[in-house]
Amino acid sequence: MDILRDYGAVFLGSRLKRLGERMQAGAARVITDTGLPMQPAHMPLLAALDRQPMTIGQLAHAVGVSQPGVTRAVGQLVELGLAHSQTGDDQRLRTISLAPAGKAAMAHARLNVFPQVEAAVATLLQDQLDAFMARLTELETALDATSIDVLAARSSPSILTIREYSDDLAPYFHDINAEWINDMFQLEATDREVLENPRARIVDPGGVILFAEAKGLGIVGTCALQKTGERSFELTKMGVRASARGLKVGEFLLRAMIERAMQIGAEPLYLLTNTKCAAAIHLYEKAGFQHDADIMARYGARYARCNVAMRYLPGAA
Repeated sequence: MDILRDYGAVFLGSRLKRLGERMQAGAARVITDTGLPMQPAHMPLLAALDRQPMTIGQLAHAVGVSQPGVTRAVGQLVELGLAHSQTGDDQRLRTISLAPAGKAAMAHARLNVFPQVEAAVATLLQDQLDAFMARLTELETALDATSIDVLAARSSPSILTIREYSDDLAPYFHDINAEWINDMFQLEATDREVLENPRARIVDPGGVILFAEAKGLGIVGTCALQKTGERSFELTKMGVRASARGLKVGEFLLRAMIERAMQIGAEPLYLLTNTKCAAAIHLYEKAGFQHDADIMARYGARYARCNVAMRYLPGAA
């Protein structure tokens, strides 16, 4: 079994890292056999410094390694006597240069290490070496322009979809909401009435219940619009499974429910919550809900736990 191979492109980065580590392990043995004291990770730094002295930042850019990583490696080279570190007029910048021993090591590596490693790679890739190196350069250039997370967001279909209410989904409405309410508060009589009778209490009177479904996870979130007047609607019972945290399910559901509320002419669209739900309140504020004393006076007595009332104002987001 080889998990990285089995999952294909998903673990390409991990597979390339593993391949690099295997190649570096072999290169380390070549270096040791030739009598040099450094490690494979030191070689790109020595090669860069062999061209000219550089600062840590310049070295990091030249070899494509993080500055903390370069700082550690430079410290090792200095300890080995292969490099010098000198502070210039600007005390914040250090210039790194090769010591005579470092220059000698590079000359030795060019004669005895590089040819062996290059020949080994050529043997591995045979007539595909040039094409492989060219493709590798293309991949690096593409990633310089656009990172994997951005490419994933552009190319992958949404893993979340909206499902309309149906009676077979009613248990999800109950369980998801009961989970977070019991975790943070205590189920009140009005909670039980709604959660145990969603069609009668929300859907049939003209309200809406939506669900969020995630690929591979099933139903992971739900939210309701409960009609409380001729045009007034309460955004209520929004909950997300703990297993779906990080997928922005709440934000996804909230956008969908606000859009539905605007379609049916909700006025006012409001919600009731508690200061303990700080993350949710922040999400509501970003979506265009604002704290409203009038909403609190008109509707806040519905829940014993309610100490925050908010009203949606289109364009306030």
